[in-house]
Amino acid sequence: MITLIVSRITDPQFLLALLAAVAAAATVLTIAIPLTEGSSLQRRMKSVATERDKIRARERERLNRQDERVSLRHEPKAFMRRIVERFKLGDWLGTENAKRQLAMAGYRGPQAEIGFLFFRLAVPVGLFFFALFYVFVVNGFGQSFMIKVGIAIAAAYLGIKAPEIFLSNQISKRQSSMRQAFPDALDLLLICVESGMSIEHAFRKVSTEIGSQSVALAEEFGLCTAELSYLAERKVAYENLVLRTGLEGVKSLSTALVQAERYGTPIGTALRTLAQESRDQRMNAAEKKAAALPPKLTVPMIIFFLPVLFVIILTPALIQVFKWK
Repeated sequence: MITLIVSRITDPQFLLALLAAVAAAATVLTIAIPLTEGSSLQRRMKSVATERDKIRARERERLNRQDERVSLRHEPKAFMRRIVERFKLGDWLGTENAKRQLAMAGYRGPQAEIGFLFFRLAVPVGLFFFALFYVFVVNGFGQSFMIKVGIAIAAAYLGIKAPEIFLSNQISKRQSSMRQAFPDALDLLLICVESGMSIEHAFRKVSTEIGSQSVALAEEFGLCTAELSYLAERKVAYENLVLRTGLEGVKSLSTALVQAERYGTPIGTALRTLAQESRDQRMNAAEKKAAALPPKLTVPMIIFFLPVLFVIILTPALIQVFKWK
């Protein structure tokens, strides 16, 4: 085999044929490469044209939907409105604190108030009759008549507090979402203001960009932009933003914007300071949660970990003791 290879390498005719084959292959590749590049370019241009058609169709559809009205308010059912108006629930169940909590939870307008008043009446009544049916028909737990009536009254009281608890939970979730995204929103607002945008345009731009982190904050900034456009005093729009969010950082932002508009102070410096303070507050909150973990883990460790450790340590000794007995 080796002698055959050596003879082929030393054969001039074989070397000439090998060089001819290499030259032919190089010629074929030289001619074929431009053809393949041309087809690739055509495919890319075709994909770009297809994508352009898709974008054009999407923009045309968006323009056709511009006339459609999008409502941020929650429309109640017709029977809810009739019940609220017939029993005049707004006179004895409606409070200013409830209206403010509804706005902070994201439920705006008289429609949300009607729904809240209806559930404040329907939930306690429903739970009261359900508890009466359960303790008198299904299972009385062997209790006396007065205790059963007391259970029904407790269920009704729970129904009275249930809508308020629901609102409190919604407010907490919404404020947590806005609090996490607020420092980034301030950074975006600072960039927009320093680039020369007006405060209305800056709020509108930030509301579109911050939606990926916090839909609630984007919604509030969008509403603030609308109020800045049609309210007579811009201060009212900032105060409404504070009332709807209930955040200290938003209150500081409102104060800074009002002072900048009244005294002509630069907004950029105030926004930079507020952004740093909000970021520090977010970090302090995270450190506070981390510092609270050891006390919270003490009881689970005592209940779940220590018995397992005792079993692992004492079991071999107990086995040896019982074995010798």
